[in-house]
Amino acid sequence: MSEVHKENALGGAASGYLRSARHQPIEWMEWGEEAFAKAERENKPVLLDIGAVWCHWCHVMDRESYENPATAEIINEHFVAVKVDRDERPDVDSRYQAAVSAISGQGGWPLTAFLTADGKPFFGGTYFPPDDRYGRPGFPRVLLTMAEAYAQKRDEVMETAGSVLRAIEHNESFSGRGGALNEALVEKLVQSAERQFDERNGGFGSQPKFPHPGAIDLLIDAAGRGDARARVVAETTMRRMAAGGIYDQLAGGFHRYSVDERWIVPHFEKMAYDNSELLKNFAHAYATFEDEEYARVAKDILRWMDEWLSDRERGGFYASQDADDSLDDDGDYFTWTRAEAEEVLEREEFLVAESLYNLRAVGDMHHNPLKCVLHVAPAGGATVEQIAKALKMDAAHVRELAASAKQKMYAARLKRKTPYVDKTVYAGWNGMCISAYVQAGRLLEMPEAIAFGVKSLDRLLQEAWGEHGLAHVVAYGEGMPSRARVPGVLEDYAFAANAALDVWEATGEMKYFNAARGIADTMLARFCDSEPGDAMSRGFFDTEKDKGGIGALSTQRKPLQDAPTPAGNSVAAMALLRLAALTGEELYETRARDTLESFAGIVEHFGLYAASYGLALQRAVSGGVQICILGEDARAEELAATALRPYAANKSVVRVKDLSALPPALKETLPELPKTDGSTAVVCRGNSCLPPVKTVEELKALLAAGS
Repeated sequence: MSEVHKENALGGAASGYLRSARHQPIEWMEWGEEAFAKAERENKPVLLDIGAVWCHWCHVMDRESYENPATAEIINEHFVAVKVDRDERPDVDSRYQAAVSAISGQGGWPLTAFLTADGKPFFGGTYFPPDDRYGRPGFPRVLLTMAEAYAQKRDEVMETAGSVLRAIEHNESFSGRGGALNEALVEKLVQSAERQFDERNGGFGSQPKFPHPGAIDLLIDAAGRGDARARVVAETTMRRMAAGGIYDQLAGGFHRYSVDERWIVPHFEKMAYDNSELLKNFAHAYATFEDEEYARVAKDILRWMDEWLSDRERGGFYASQDADDSLDDDGDYFTWTRAEAEEVLEREEFLVAESLYNLRAVGDMHHNPLKCVLHVAPAGGATVEQIAKALKMDAAHVRELAASAKQKMYAARLKRKTPYVDKTVYAGWNGMCISAYVQAGRLLEMPEAIAFGVKSLDRLLQEAWGEHGLAHVVAYGEGMPSRARVPGVLEDYAFAANAALDVWEATGEMKYFNAARGIADTMLARFCDSEPGDAMSRGFFDTEKDKGGIGALSTQRKPLQDAPTPAGNSVAAMALLRLAALTGEELYETRARDTLESFAGIVEHFGLYAASYGLALQRAVSGGVQICILGEDARAEELAATALRPYAANKSVVRVKDLSALPPALKETLPELPKTDGSTAVVCRGNSCLPPVKTVEELKALLAAGS
């Protein structure tokens, strides 16, 4: 065990990740003016460590280096040490990731950067081992080399720091790279995903494999429009992921990514943003392909999020669940030996489970070859039918045994020490989760999911939205008070605006439409690059414009790449396009198109990493379709279910009791509705609406005619 030291300055931090370092012998400080003033006063460089509570290698470097007294002595003597939680400060992380990538050619977490006293980066990397190994220099040697360079070669250090900042400023400049918006550009992005498709295993590229939910939605949308190849890519990818170890076969929910190309061995952390977007994928796939397997997985994701990642009492979604309980636990919480399974199961249950979950004598984990990652057919295990034939059992009995084995194994797993859940509630990630819950709830006919999405939005609006704008952090975990408000970034505004629109569409309550519009208007005022009519600079900055800041925070970024969450510019454009169709406000349409046009000349080079751009572009070029369902009876439910299928990126389905729950611009375009009993559906495209219909068959005909 490491020696326990007196608390450093992180003892008062609100972030759970920062507080976890409060007993380290490093004299850590939080990011802020005070730390950089100290560096200037003491003529020292700044050691910047950026990590996250869910990051395995961050914990490794903590134990190996930051808890080592000898290493701590070097740091305390030669540096001002600053630790940052990347989830709490995405603005700091994104800029120094770009800087370290410019220096070393790679980024990631932990991010280790060396800065001048005014915050400019002059050297950096990711994980450094405690001594020379893995082809990397040992951390003490790096520290002493950087301290010596800062003391004796200051001019060279400052020149390097300046060139790094200029490089990231150049890389973030997209001016003059615009282009036209058209269907061909959407098709190029779809084809990019199709080209990178792994025919054997599903997914994109080789190991490590990330889910890329934006690309999956783009493919589902294309499949709904008749692209057979897109359907194959989307369905194969989703089925392989759901069968693999990247999917938690017992609790539901997806891990961050797979280290192998077959989706078997994951990095075990679970993130709110991965599961929200994958929940949308499976719900959208169910709506489009009408396969119950997609509904099953979507409901399982909801089950896990309900149990582990949501505040059931107050509303809101937590940030993440850690991969490991400790550094000695490399996925042990989630994995199984045959002996562990035999201990909790009856003999027949074990015989089924060993084949179903691919429990072998030699498993999947390098640190303990007895440990198996549970995965099923087609990723590795046998099907129920194959098991029934091999065991000479009835298939229905095998299903019963499989269900009881799953229940018992999960109950046994719950007795293990559970990896830490970061209960911080972030505005943007909550926007993503709210949208996912509402969309999935509507498609799966689960009103309880919609209700929790509404409850969570109510909390977000009450606790994070007000006269000062939107806060990035709605609430910290463990009830920790915040010493300073963290301002919302572009993603917070864009995801929250879309979430409010999703809730309005599902409930018909105008207060949510008004909230969406208020958030979008503030986003335009604070983040949009230019004034109306200025064609030179378009799009949105990721932080409030002209705010400046320490070091690399002075650089302005316009995010286009989906990594790991959908890019702020794409999501902002989508929100504005949705609002434009509902309000008739030209500014919303202009700003959305300006944003998309500003990246059109380069976006195809981003491929599947610009899938959220592709979804917004699809809405822009094909035009929004609004389907208004007026009424509350059983027919309204049937009409809404019909209208929601298949998934389409440019479609909105609005449920309202009567016309008073519609924005004025949309209400004005509706035809004169008959004064008859029963519910009505009206399909609107652009600035016109078709005559109202009352039957499912009539609605299907209208939708088919316009597809």
